[in-house]
Amino acid sequence: MPEGPSPSDSDIPPTPDSSAAPAARQRGWLDRALDGVEWLGNKLPDPVLLFLGALLLTWFASAWLASVEFSEIDPRTLGPGKTAAPIQIKDQLEATSLVAFLARMVKTFVEFAPLGMVLVVLLGVGVAEHTGFINAGLKALLNITPPKLLTPMVMLVAILSHGAGDSGYVVVIPLGGVIFHAAGRHPLAGIAVAFAGVSGGLSANFIPIMLDPLLQGITQTAAQIIAPRLEVNPLCNWGFTAASSVLVVLLAWFITDRVIEPRLRQTAVDGDTTDIPRLDPLTAPERRGLIAGLLTVAVLLLGLTLTAWREGSPWRTPQGDLLVARAPLIQSIVPLMFLLFLIPGMVHGYVAGTVKSHRDIIQGMSKAMGTMNYYLVLAFVAAQFIFAFSESNVGILIAVKGGEFLKAMEVSPALTVCGVVFITTAFNLLIGSASAKWALLGPIFVPMLMQLGLSPELTQAGYRIGDSCTNIISPLMPYFPLVVVYCQRYVKNTGIGTLVALMLPYSLTFLICWTALLLAYWTLGLPLGIAAPYTYPP
Repeated sequence: MPEGPSPSDSDIPPTPDSSAAPAARQRGWLDRALDGVEWLGNKLPDPVLLFLGALLLTWFASAWLASVEFSEIDPRTLGPGKTAAPIQIKDQLEATSLVAFLARMVKTFVEFAPLGMVLVVLLGVGVAEHTGFINAGLKALLNITPPKLLTPMVMLVAILSHGAGDSGYVVVIPLGGVIFHAAGRHPLAGIAVAFAGVSGGLSANFIPIMLDPLLQGITQTAAQIIAPRLEVNPLCNWGFTAASSVLVVLLAWFITDRVIEPRLRQTAVDGDTTDIPRLDPLTAPERRGLIAGLLTVAVLLLGLTLTAWREGSPWRTPQGDLLVARAPLIQSIVPLMFLLFLIPGMVHGYVAGTVKSHRDIIQGMSKAMGTMNYYLVLAFVAAQFIFAFSESNVGILIAVKGGEFLKAMEVSPALTVCGVVFITTAFNLLIGSASAKWALLGPIFVPMLMQLGLSPELTQAGYRIGDSCTNIISPLMPYFPLVVVYCQRYVKNTGIGTLVALMLPYSLTFLICWTALLLAYWTLGLPLGIAAPYTYPP
């Protein structure tokens, strides 16, 4: 073969230098621990199957315990005009019980307390989100923020985004990175503080959100295992969650500026930032729509205040009470939340030009309902489980025996509530849905602590702390991988371990300080919310 011309040195492709290749990062104990959590979580079935399993377990436990005679007195048989009687387990596998279960199946689902509340609120939220009212408000807050207040403002916007469902995960968290990057700060710090607000501070809210009536419905159903006529106010934790907002904003501000950003100084931004979206100011139509929407909110709230303030108002009870559970105002909280999202959202849409006809409003509602497909399946199965759990009396047996065990242990009430918080944090690492966890834990925790004299409202407040704090360090949380992707746009080698290490200071600090706030709130007797006692009976 003829010999061709000899290539010059410049023509020869350079041999890859193995020493220049990045060394594989050593896997530490944190990575191994996360691998274990991820493996265990992946082995768990879907929450729907968990509820089916709990239903079957309830049935078989009731069949096994139906013949056992218990000495514990059923608390529902105590009181004036009642005859004390021991707890009797009802066999749910007996033919009559099974037929009754099937006959009530549709009614059980339709009457599942959280279902209607969530769907009604979401109809209004869907319109406000679809027309751009919520996003315009968030952009306005971020655009007017002085550089020194960037961290707390991102955190505040993240908390306010709770009212828009899961949109904070897809809007506020990536915007946190954009804002910090544009300000010359490390973008991962912006993503971290936004993630801490959207997910870690989930139960910190200045305004009522959809989660309030959702959890309240489960809490009330669980409390009625012990007290069938007891009603829980949808805003029973509003005072505490509003105060919690101030706490988590201050904590996140300190952690981000003093812990996270100094640690990130050694982390180079090596991603391709050319296609990173810009935080554009509000357009003229958006600004007009936002002003019109906010004025509408003010008019609605003023009208509600004026009509509720006067004596003899239809919002009051015949006795003149305004903020008790039986007052029409309190019973109308969910419809009022619906209107306070719906009407301003419509006004914004028409003024900003995002709504051309009534069909756009209906499309917003339909789109919001489309996001609830999975929740409807979950609610159906959860409702059947809670019904069987209540009918069998297994729940009240666990509550009474658990209460007696805690009394014998002489555990202080404060330590008991702390136990609720920390048990919830553990469950939260494996089950992401707030409603799914509470539907499993509520029927046990609520009646058990009622036996110790602690109110359902206080138990729910403890649960909400635990449910929030560990969201941001759980790889099984549905949006966790998405946040990893957000980080990789700026730092290519970001992984699960990187994000968990970034969020761990927030998680631990929130958990300790938030629990301490609840105990301080309790000690000082500050109102948890509307018509929310600390003790049972009040």
